[in-house]
Amino acid sequence: MRLKDNNKELIIRQEAVKMIVNSGFDGFSMQKLAKKAKISPSTIYVYFKNREDLVNQLYIDVHNKFEKDALIGFDAQLTFEEGLWLQWKNRLENILRNPLEYRFHEQFRNSPLISFHGMKQTVFRKTMNDFVKTAVKRKEIPDLPVEVFWTVAYGPFYMLVKFHLDQATMAGKPFSLTVENLRQTFELVVKALRV
Repeated sequence: MRLKDNNKELIIRQEAVKMIVNSGFDGFSMQKLAKKAKISPSTIYVYFKNREDLVNQLYIDVHNKFEKDALIGFDAQLTFEEGLWLQWKNRLENILRNPLEYRFHEQFRNSPLISFHGMKQTVFRKTMNDFVKTAVKRKEIPDLPVEVFWTVAYGPFYMLVKFHLDQATMAGKPFSLTVENLRQTFELVVKALRV
């Protein structure tokens, strides 16, 4: 049995994320990955059972890191405005630090490879649920269906992030996210949620 080399595993993971982001899941194979990582295909199987195991492990790692970063300095007892702004800042910082991982995460979440039915409750999910329940209880925001809340609270944020990463708007005009346009959007979101 071959010993595991942390550097090789890291290279495999990094190259896999790049390949999936650039070529999609259909363009991703263990043979192509081995070539990009400059290793033999059999080396990949020292670390991962198969293609699905590799992709799922990548998703779990990226997702767990995102959740951990989103909770930095966060407390479910913060006022709604303070907590939501901190969520936007924490999420943005994670995305800007890890743009490839973010794009991978989004591709994976929007693919048939994952189902959100029966996903277990994490510390992140519990904290976010408690935060919203506390804001509703304090009458900072109305009690909304979770899908409506999420769409209003985070939809505009993720659209700005997309424009920023694409460096262009849907109309093709150059775009770069600034603190000013992030804050302007945030204030409109808070106003909308308080109606």
